[in-house]
Amino acid sequence: MKAMKQPRNGHRIKALAMLASAIGACVAMPAFAVLGGAPSSAPEGAVATSKAVVRAAAASGASTTATKAANYSVNTTTYASGTTVNEYTGSDGTVFGIAWKGPRVPDLATLLGTYFPQYQQGLKAQRVARGGRGPVSVQDSGLVVQSSGHMGSFAGNAYLPQALPAGVSASDIQ
Repeated sequence: MKAMKQPRNGHRIKALAMLASAIGACVAMPAFAVLGGAPSSAPEGAVATSKAVVRAAAASGASTTATKAANYSVNTTTYASGTTVNEYTGSDGTVFGIAWKGPRVPDLATLLGTYFPQYQQGLKAQRVARGGRGPVSVQDSGLVVQSSGHMGSFAGNAYLPQALPAGVSASDIQ
């Protein structure tokens, strides 16, 4: 009987490295929507729903009374912690607003994405001016974040004023 030839270790190592890279790419995917980015799918253990919103908005121009539709969708995700996150996505597929409510503040670093450092700077300036407690209201160039609450009950929102569709106001982000 002739013994079967085993694959060389170099091939095994290469295959294992490729498998580890593929798994790592899947693990690194964001679990939340990213403000200013594309909407994301709900993470494992969360319940998600979606609804489209069509609202008539006055068209710009002084002499016309025509209207145009402001289309956007609201994706709601309820996490295992009980916190609900609403993600507001414009017709162009970009998330222009996020709101949360529940027993825990969601991971703002993930939710705000590239806007998080801007939020941190605004928060730091607010804390220096007013102290370390109380509601948060950061209004910086192109970013608004408001958050308040107490242990077990938090609410807040973040949005990009320049990205709000026509006919959508800041009060709609809730």
